[in-house]
Amino acid sequence: MIWDDEDSRVPSAKIDHRSKSGKYLVGDIESVLSSSLLKRARGRVNLILTSPPFPLNHKKSYGNLRGDSYIRWIERIVPQLAELLAPDGSMVVEIGNSWEPKRPVQSLLHLRALMAFIESERAGLRLCQQFVCYNPSRLPSPAQWVTVDRARVTDSFTHVWWMSRTDSPKADNRKVLRPYGKDMRKLLDSRTYNGGTRPSQHNINPKSFLKDNGGSIAQNFFEMSPLDDTREVRLPNVFSFSNNASNDHYSKICKRRGITPHPARMPPGLARFFVEFLTDPGDIVLDPFAGSNTTGAVAASLKRKWIAIDAEKDYAKHSKIRLSEIKIQA
Repeated sequence: MIWDDEDSRVPSAKIDHRSKSGKYLVGDIESVLSSSLLKRARGRVNLILTSPPFPLNHKKSYGNLRGDSYIRWIERIVPQLAELLAPDGSMVVEIGNSWEPKRPVQSLLHLRALMAFIESERAGLRLCQQFVCYNPSRLPSPAQWVTVDRARVTDSFTHVWWMSRTDSPKADNRKVLRPYGKDMRKLLDSRTYNGGTRPSQHNINPKSFLKDNGGSIAQNFFEMSPLDDTREVRLPNVFSFSNNASNDHYSKICKRRGITPHPARMPPGLARFFVEFLTDPGDIVLDPFAGSNTTGAVAASLKRKWIAIDAEKDYAKHSKIRLSEIKIQA
C-alpha cells in the first residue's frame, strides 16, 4: 500500500473511492498535499500527469484562478508536488493560452506559469521538452475577438510541458513509436535508398533508413484529429478525439444517467502517450486535478497504479464511470 487512510474522515481531504490499483481523493489540492493521505507516496510517484485549471478570464464551473493569484497558487503547490516524484519521475502539465481581460491581446500568464514551475528552487524542476496539442475542431475562441469582431483567429492549441527533477528521467520513445508511413514501408520493402548529401549538408548513408525499428520516433506535435482527411492517420501522434468524444463509454453513461460531462476532459490518447512513454507497469501515476479521472482510468488500463485528486466531490462519480469501462473490458 502507498496511501494512508487516517485522513479519510477529514472533510477537506478524504478518500472517495478506490479500486485495486488506485484511489480517488476529494479535497482542494493544498489541503490534500498538506494531509497525510499522500505521506507514503512521497518520493515514489513516477509520473504526475495533469491539466490544471487554465488561467482564464471568466470563471468556469470546475474552478480557475486568474492573474497573479494563479501564479502565486502554482508557486505554493509546485514544491509539494515535486516532493512526490521518484528520483527519475516526470511531471507533465497541459496549460492553454490566456488573454488580457477585455482586450484582444494575448497574455503571458501561461508562460509565467511555466516559469513558476521551473524557477521554484524547492521544486528543482527543469524543462525536458515542450509539446503542442493541436485541436482543429475547437470552437472559435476567444469568442469576442474571433466570432464577433473578427479581429483574431481561433485559439486552437494548448501547451504540454514535460518536466523532471533530473536531466535523465525514465523515458523510452521506443514504447510510443508511430507506425511507419507508406513511403517508409515502401522503402523497407524495396531495400533501396537514394543516399548522398542533402541541401541541408547532411550526408545520408545509403543504408541509414533501411533498418526496421518497428516504427518512427514520435513527434512533439499532437493532432487531436487529422489535419487532412485524405492523409494517412499515424497514431499515436494523431488522437481520435474530436470526432468521437461524444460517443465514448463515459459520455454515453453520463447521458443515460443525466450527468453533465466534465467540461474540460483530458483526451485519453494524450494521457496514454505519456503514461506509456514515461512509466512501466506497476509504476505510480498521479493526477492532482483529476476531474473525471481520465488519467487514472488510462493508468489502470495499462497496469499502472494511480492516484487522483479533485476538489469537486461530484466528479468522483465521473471517475467511477470511467473505471467501470476498465472492468467491462477486463
